[in-house]
Amino acid sequence: MNTAIHLDNISKIYKRYSHGIDRLREIITHHPCHQAFTALHPMNLTILKGQVIGIVGKNGAGKSTLLKLVAGTLHPDQGHCHVMGRVAALLELGGGFHPEMSGRENVYLNGAMMGLDTKDINDLYDEIVAFAEISEFMEQPVKTYSSGMFMRLAFAVATCVEPDVLIVDEALSVGDGAFARKSFNRFMQFKENGKTILFCSHATYQVEAICDRVIWLDKGQIRLDGDPSGVISAYNDFLAQQDALKIAQPTETASLPTTPTPITPQGTAQIKNIVVEVDGIIGQTLEALSLQSHVRIQVDFIADVNLPTPTVGIVILGADGKIVTSAGSKNDNVIVQCNEYGQGSINLHFEKFGLLKGEYWIDVYLLCEKAIHVYEEARNVAKIKVNQQSLELGIASLPHYWE
Repeated sequence: MNTAIHLDNISKIYKRYSHGIDRLREIITHHPCHQAFTALHPMNLTILKGQVIGIVGKNGAGKSTLLKLVAGTLHPDQGHCHVMGRVAALLELGGGFHPEMSGRENVYLNGAMMGLDTKDINDLYDEIVAFAEISEFMEQPVKTYSSGMFMRLAFAVATCVEPDVLIVDEALSVGDGAFARKSFNRFMQFKENGKTILFCSHATYQVEAICDRVIWLDKGQIRLDGDPSGVISAYNDFLAQQDALKIAQPTETASLPTTPTPITPQGTAQIKNIVVEVDGIIGQTLEALSLQSHVRIQVDFIADVNLPTPTVGIVILGADGKIVTSAGSKNDNVIVQCNEYGQGSINLHFEKFGLLKGEYWIDVYLLCEKAIHVYEEARNVAKIKVNQQSLELGIASLPHYWE
């Protein structure tokens, strides 16, 4: 069979108690003293082997509950959940770690919880420690670990097992810049090896780029299930409608150093400087004339010379925070040139700025060579107020002709 996961009419209801004593009162009196919250309504779902499934939805939509049911850390109130093969879940990093036990002891504890015997864990132990890069601390209690060390070990334990199904809940990139890239590479390796993956994230750009099917959950039910582009577009429109009455007015602009550091970052890349220019004027608050002004956005960065050359993405948002347009060097097949020290620079030009009157904000992203993993982002780096002489309506002027 090609089925990896089959959910047969599963549902999950949580009980909410106003006071702790209500639990005891309910047991003694046999009368309900709680409020029922339906996290997941009866649901049927089939996922095939090798599929990469993205799961999106607002907080409280039921995403984490669904993933925990698949992982087996929760049991449904009704229905059955069938998962074929071994499952590795990144739900709450380190959720199964005992603070008083050493890193070594926790590796064996978590391995046993995943169904591995001692021999299997012995075979994987050196790989786990090497991936986490904290070998000198493995005999220390994990309560003495920094949050970064804790995340490194938890991620290493969860992913060094060879699972048939990998579940990732908002934990694709953990730790510092170099380890974030390392964890992203591990995730992509699972995908390339044909593993079944459930990926839950609020980063819809990553979901659309990585997944081949997306499920949108809303109030414990599947609202849409299908092609990533269509589902993400509908979900983003939904979020924009939800935020329509809460107009976002950005108040802070990113402050980035203008002098590049001579120190090359290890295993990652960093934005060093951003310049936004309109008609020869550089600034963070600028004015432009629709269909006439020349807008230039310059991004300078530095990257580890051992990594593939990064890509750059630029997003323009309206005053309501909704994305108006974007441009990416990867999407446009532009290769950024770097010098021997990993320093690079690229300029994006809009010769006749096509947006109509209004206020717009610019976000800049430095990404990996596949334009999926984000090394660094700079939000609201500049505001452009656009004026116009024509009577056109809307947010953009599209090329057109009359006949």
